[in-house]
Amino acid sequence: MQVPICLFLSGAVLTAAQFKPVAQGSIVPSGSEPELVWAEGKFTEGPTLGPKGVIIFSDIGQRTMRFDPATGKTSVFREPSGKANGLMINRKGNLIACEGAHGGGRRVSLTNMKGQTRTLVERWNGKRFNSPNDLAIDSKNRIYFTDPRYGGGDDLELDFEGVFLITGKKVKLATKDVSRPNGILVSLDGKKVFVADNHSDADGNHHLVEFLVQKDGTLADKKILFDIGPDRRGIDGMTLDEAGNIYATAGRGEHSGIYVFSPEAKHLAFIPTAETPTNCVFGGGSEKSTLYVTAQAPKGADGKKVWGLYRIKLKIKGHHIYE
Repeated sequence: MQVPICLFLSGAVLTAAQFKPVAQGSIVPSGSEPELVWAEGKFTEGPTLGPKGVIIFSDIGQRTMRFDPATGKTSVFREPSGKANGLMINRKGNLIACEGAHGGGRRVSLTNMKGQTRTLVERWNGKRFNSPNDLAIDSKNRIYFTDPRYGGGDDLELDFEGVFLITGKKVKLATKDVSRPNGILVSLDGKKVFVADNHSDADGNHHLVEFLVQKDGTLADKKILFDIGPDRRGIDGMTLDEAGNIYATAGRGEHSGIYVFSPEAKHLAFIPTAETPTNCVFGGGSEKSTLYVTAQAPKGADGKKVWGLYRIKLKIKGHHIYE
């Protein structure tokens, strides 16, 4: 059952420090009503557009879910999921997943639509990854993924948290010029990579940064595009629209929401959320202008915290490598 609720505050523009939207009305329709489509998760993350317009998303700990807009039903796609977080369907229709630590696979895996899973990479220079978190795929089918570690680190084998690049069966370090990389995007022209440098400590980085892609795919010339501030939750997952604008989930409390930036980091719009958002993606088919958001849901009757999947209609279509 789909339950409309006021997760987003229609007409309101709540801003974090120094974020002043200049194109709110051209992106967010006046009176657009959000909808809660599922609210039975432990911690939802990583939505991606799948075959026939379905939205595949992570429910961490150990499930990958599948929401079908045609029926309104949500079902389990993969269980256990290896603590999968960031997800993306590649051009062949396979699901690429960043599997995290704390009981997860600590790898990047591929699952076909028959449910068969295999490892793409799980080590760099013989050392296990920290906790693969999120990914982006460029026009050459190379996979960039972030490898932070949130939580305990007694089992760490790497002494840094970086961004890695998978080309075929090989993996190499793209950059370690970040503190704690989280969400990641490749620009429409493939010349830039955007990374959320999101440290959990108040005095750590809370930046949206830009890198220039080198000939070998590595990343250089870091540039900070936005600093959300030390007293606010930094940027988590991100997605792009057809114009290359960046939709970044961030903030807590009254500053929770989707911050929309142009490719040049102009502040375009803010979609407030009443609860903490983690990631977002546009739908497909007739829902190309619908933004799906994984976020905390209102607490149930028992008072326990639950997480869900929401959607809201916007004025612009999303970008996908898989259609």
